[in-house]
Amino acid sequence: MTHPTATAPTAHASPDTSGRTVVPLRPAAPLASVQGTLALDLQPRHDPPDAGPGVDRGGRPWADVIAIEQPLRRGLEQWARRYVQAAVEIVGGDRPVTQLLRWSSREVFENLERRAQLVARAGRHQAGQGRVQPVRPHLLGVHACFVSRDVAEVSAHVRYGQRSRALAARFEAIDQRWCCTALEWA
Repeated sequence: MTHPTATAPTAHASPDTSGRTVVPLRPAAPLASVQGTLALDLQPRHDPPDAGPGVDRGGRPWADVIAIEQPLRRGLEQWARRYVQAAVEIVGGDRPVTQLLRWSSREVFENLERRAQLVARAGRHQAGQGRVQPVRPHLLGVHACFVSRDVAEVSAHVRYGQRSRALAARFEAIDQRWCCTALEWA
């Protein structure tokens, strides 16, 4: 095994009072306003954003691909809140996975079932039988983005004591009801 060797000090290096060599830092290089191939503009914006189609009546921004009326948005967000809360309770062992069978695609249902079994095995309890958890999941927020009138993608923030998790879900309107077709845990 070879050991790295010390490099010789440069001509502008000078020893300090303890005999060690001090190499001065290079002076800061000025930043260009546009850098690299992405051409990022690093100049700050001083104008406020316009409250156009990307802002709701309360002034909160949202990012729909298409414009959606507020009753549909509120309805989906309330539905997604209940669905995500049930999903985290299923994985935690409080609910049976069959409670979300009607509103989940086969892949999502099987993923929820597998996660619930893994958590139950790790915690040495039966999945879906209800148990006393040391920390209960608390859903803090849900945000929806409509891709079309029948498809929405939702992000959710779940708190477990001092820890947080993010969930992303895709809901599609199938047979007059919202169905979760994708659910990702982070």
